[in-house]
Amino acid sequence: MSETKFKSINFKNNNHKDFAVTLRKRVDNYFSSKKIEKTGDYRIWIKVVVLPLMYFLPFAVILSNLVVDSYLITYGLWCMMGVGIAGCGLGIMHDANHGALSSNKKVNNFIGFIINFAGGYALNWKIQHNVLHHTYTNIDGYDEDIDPSGLMRFSPNQPHKSFFKYQVVYAWFLYGLMTLSWATNKDFAQIKRYNKMGLVKAQGLNYKVEFVKMVSLKVLYYAFFIGLPLYFTSLPWYHIVLGWLTMHFTSGLILGCVFQPAHCIPETDFPIPDTDNTVEADSLVHQMHTTANFAPNNRLLSWYVGGLNFQIEHHLFPNISHVHHKAVSKIVKATAKEFSVPYYSHSTFRKAILSHGKMLLKLSKA
Repeated sequence: MSETKFKSINFKNNNHKDFAVTLRKRVDNYFSSKKIEKTGDYRIWIKVVVLPLMYFLPFAVILSNLVVDSYLITYGLWCMMGVGIAGCGLGIMHDANHGALSSNKKVNNFIGFIINFAGGYALNWKIQHNVLHHTYTNIDGYDEDIDPSGLMRFSPNQPHKSFFKYQVVYAWFLYGLMTLSWATNKDFAQIKRYNKMGLVKAQGLNYKVEFVKMVSLKVLYYAFFIGLPLYFTSLPWYHIVLGWLTMHFTSGLILGCVFQPAHCIPETDFPIPDTDNTVEADSLVHQMHTTANFAPNNRLLSWYVGGLNFQIEHHLFPNISHVHHKAVSKIVKATAKEFSVPYYSHSTFRKAILSHGKMLLKLSKA
């Protein structure tokens, strides 16, 4: 994305206005008739306890120095940490940073802070995900989730490069580098770019203050996850570093395989704004054309990925906790059918991954 001053895109909300009005009314009626809050309930608080344990308990075992004689177990624990941190990000941090976990803003900010334990920075995540991805889904030059820095092609509106013919093979490796990139170089480039675009100021924040906070948190992160094992265990330094890399590769691969099949598939659209920077669609209908669900009946997967297999419902109502997504999906699907609006969904996770692979292959060709 360009570092010039940010210019927003307009959506022609007069198109499919009846769909948007009807859907919002029906979803609001669901919560009012049930007399329940749109934020999380006891189900998400169970995750607030369980998912961080999946991250920190394996780390505690590593620090205990009890398993250093078995590199297989040690690397297995690092891998489990990767599963844990991905689960934390998907299952609790994601809701919190959308303000959907709790009705208390301070609680959301506290839980949302967990991204810093993955080496990321919450401010950058909120701008990239909440502001850019959610508003401008699948619009090249705006949605950074489809901007892999020229290493892959996620949109037919992006230029083709000869080496993209191999992207269906190497994409999965690059997904594994996602959280590693957060922990190393990406945050520094992002916060600088967002500042130039005026997006940091738009959040009511000071760039210099946020930069110092980000650097300080990264120092603490490395001291915790690299420094403590170096100090408390007898593991060689290179096994600690390789274990840490294993953790990040595991978490990155999981996150990539959850988010990309929700948008980058053959069925979804990749709109191009007109000369007036306008997209010919209502903002909600835009989400219906650019987003897809998967594995709606897989309870275990849905629990682990924080309901993000119901990506349509999340994009339509990001302020609603994922614990309500399945119930809301019935309303959305029925309303979409009534108004002849697309509702894309793959019955299984495997089919979603295969569909994403087909899109990578399609986009690999000029």
